[in-house]
Order: sequence, then C-alpha cells, then structure tokens
Amino acid sequence: MPRRKELTATIEPFDSFWEAPDDIEKGYHSFWLFYKDNYQKYFPSDKQAKILCVSCGPGYGVKLLADLGYQDVLGIDSFEDKIAFATAKKLNCRMGYAFEFLQDAPDESYDLIWLEQEVNHLTRSEILEFLALCLRKLRRGGRLIAFALNGANPITGAEALAQNFDHFNTFTEYTLRQVLNHTGFEKIEVFDLNLYVFYKNPFNYVGMAASAFLSMLFRACFLLYGKKNRLFGKKIAASCLRPA
Repeated sequence: MPRRKELTATIEPFDSFWEAPDDIEKGYHSFWLFYKDNYQKYFPSDKQAKILCVSCGPGYGVKLLADLGYQDVLGIDSFEDKIAFATAKKLNCRMGYAFEFLQDAPDESYDLIWLEQEVNHLTRSEILEFLALCLRKLRRGGRLIAFALNGANPITGAEALAQNFDHFNTFTEYTLRQVLNHTGFEKIEVFDLNLYVFYKNPFNYVGMAASAFLSMLFRACFLLYGKKNRLFGKKIAASCLRPA
C-alpha cells in the first residue's frame, strides 16, 4: 500500500470523494451537469492539457473532461472501492493519496489541478500546506480549481460546519481569496456554486428564483452591519492561477 500522510480527518478524509449520492450510477449524470455548469469555462482551451482531479471518487469529473475531449486527464482517490467504479467505466483513475501523490510528481507538472472534495476537510495548517504543494506542481500560468463551504450563508453556514465531524472550518469570499493569495496564487475568482442545473425540471427555476431573492435579502442585511459579502450560496468555489 502507498504511504499516507496522517490527516486530521479520519472519518471522511480529504483525499477521497464524499459528495456522491447513494446511487453511484445516478451521480454520473447529476454531477456531469453540475460540474459542466459551474466549471467548464475554467477548463483549459488546449485539449492536450495535463489535468489532475484530486479526490475523484468514481470519476465524475474525469468523465466530464473525457467527454469534452481532454486527452491527458488523471483522477486519484484514496478509496479503492470508489476507484473501482471509475475503472469499470474505463476512466483514467487510480488509487492515490493527495499529499503523497503530488509530492512525488515533478514540479510544474500540471496545467490544471481540480480539487473535487471540499477543502474544509483539511485543517487550517493542512490547507496552507496543500495549497502550497498544488502551486509548486502547477506549470507557470496553470490553474487550480477548489471549493469550500460558505460560512456567510445565514441558513446553511453554521449547520454545514456542525453537520460533519470532519469539517474543520468554513470560508467566505474574502477568506477563500485571502488564503489563495497568501499561498501565492493570482487572478483569483471566487464564485457561488450553482445547485440548480437541472434545466429540464421546472422546479429548478423555482429554486433559482428563491435563491436569488434570499441572496439579495442577505446582502441587504449584511450591508446594515457594514459587511460587504456578495456570495451567499451554500458552497463557493475559486479559480486561480500560478503566476506565469
């Protein structure tokens, strides 16, 4: 077995994917739509770009990238049973621990590193260590995509932290940008993750309208307290670049 860094989270460690539904097969459709809607515009224009999906689980992100025509994509996950689903679909995924895999990779290896698991499964010190590792393994001008629980959401923020023993923190737009900037990334864009991506379902639009209304209400309330938060989705993500 490969060696492994002892992460603080042991029930749901960061280097495995915990977002999948109970019906793994159903997730290939739902996450394909979710990922495409939220992340596609951040993918490289070059279909030969070298891409690493960290905590890939059964290969939802790898499948999307393969379907979009990317030729050099690898997914890693620390749970062998999750990788088995991916390999059964002939997706290029294999077992690997996130920290160790990146440490063993040559510096400036990847055009894109995509973290499919919330960084909240890492402690603050582990987050800083891992982001610095990602920065070193990206090619100059390469991109990192990461996401996190949004602590600014008055409804879900506190519950998201408390509902999982292995959630150690939440982020806001400011703190996610802050930690990425501190680590050395530039051109940081932080955005809400859109949950309402099932456009054939009419209830999707009800959810979108309700979410937009609540976001406007929350922003008005925050302004009354002198806060400038703009993002109130359940989860937020960031795209950022290693300096060229």
